[in-house]
Amino acid sequence: MAFEGLTQRLQQAFGKMRGKGKLTQDDVKLVMREVRMALLEADVNYKVVKDFVKTCTERCVGQETLESLSAQQQIVKIVNEELTQLMGGSNARLQYSSSPVSVFMLCGLQGAGKTTMSAKLAGWLKKDGKRPLLVGCDIYRPAAIKQLQVVGGQVGVPVFERGTQDPVKTAQEALEFARSHQHDVVILDTAGRLHIDEALMEELHRICEAVHPSEILLTIDAMTGQDAVNVANAFNDKLEITGVILTKLDGDTRGGAALSVRAVTGKPIKFAGTGEKLSDLEPFHPDRMASRILGMGDVMTLIEKAQENLQVDPEQATDLARRMKNADFTLDDFLTQMQQLKKMGPLSGVLKMLPGMSNIGDIDIPDDAMKKPEAIIRSMTPKERRYPDILNASRRRRIAAGSGTTVQDVNQLIRQFEEAKKQMKMMMNQTRGKRGRFRFPMR
Repeated sequence: MAFEGLTQRLQQAFGKMRGKGKLTQDDVKLVMREVRMALLEADVNYKVVKDFVKTCTERCVGQETLESLSAQQQIVKIVNEELTQLMGGSNARLQYSSSPVSVFMLCGLQGAGKTTMSAKLAGWLKKDGKRPLLVGCDIYRPAAIKQLQVVGGQVGVPVFERGTQDPVKTAQEALEFARSHQHDVVILDTAGRLHIDEALMEELHRICEAVHPSEILLTIDAMTGQDAVNVANAFNDKLEITGVILTKLDGDTRGGAALSVRAVTGKPIKFAGTGEKLSDLEPFHPDRMASRILGMGDVMTLIEKAQENLQVDPEQATDLARRMKNADFTLDDFLTQMQQLKKMGPLSGVLKMLPGMSNIGDIDIPDDAMKKPEAIIRSMTPKERRYPDILNASRRRRIAAGSGTTVQDVNQLIRQFEEAKKQMKMMMNQTRGKRGRFRFPMR
């Protein structure tokens, strides 16, 4: 995940203040030197780093620190607030046209991921209740339109294309098609180049003049680092972009683009691609991203992922709570919980959103970590899942053979299940009132 190196460096810097009661100028100078080096190593623009460190230093030695906080807490608080402001302050929402159809034009260099991002954005808009239409305006890259049709089909959004026809005419015809077929958003997947040239900019400018997009979204590969700032400046000078979408923010990137683009161009980051799946798209929240960078987790995004991906039946949830209360939790329940967790994405990515778990990247958690326990449980009979106490040696050998695992793997899963069951029983006993009534503890 992006920012891992930066997160570790910043935590090391803040760790030097652990145990200190008040901030001194020497302390601030020491920590800010480390912060400066961490940001520069993350490929953040030099001028951005200079201004950021200056602002943080002035606040740290000024009157804004609170006596109720330790020196370490004061610095973390200030850096967190300034990181949030650096990336835009708050989430920048998409701007829709006052006319029935809004046009969003995606632009950027070749290889930045515009076509895939167009489909991701279309899928996100569809979930948001819109009726988007994808439009193939890249007539130069081989199979670009075919790729758009494939990814459009995967998210269930139609694709309008006219082959190698002039992209300006295609965009105009797509807008008319959208009006007559009740589409309320048109997403233009435009051509890119290996570098910025006049021909590219002229074509994009003509498209803008023809359809007047309400959003001109620059797609930037987050792994390009500080060079992304130069690209953003060039496109902004020619086209007056309205926002930025970062792709590959899940990759091994140092994060310089995310921390530099907004400060240098003044244009907000509106979305971030966080994985290869077409559902891996998140609105960009500067405050949440700042918390991730500082290793403080991102609980709000985790909650939103759970609400989006976990379809929980209220009756099943009530029944499960009742059985957990009575320590009647079965291996079938265990399997259900694992399957729901898988829907939220890679386990390591989910854990990183929890406060204090930012260093989970140091632990190798394979994406198929849940396959083995799932295979073991599925190899059991319904009775064995319901009553694991009957699992004697011969049954365990049969389950291991059927799941392609070892008896040791089966034993380990049963121990984990029994431990989870024991913890649930302890938790429920702590919240059980007199006469067996269940009540919540007083706050």
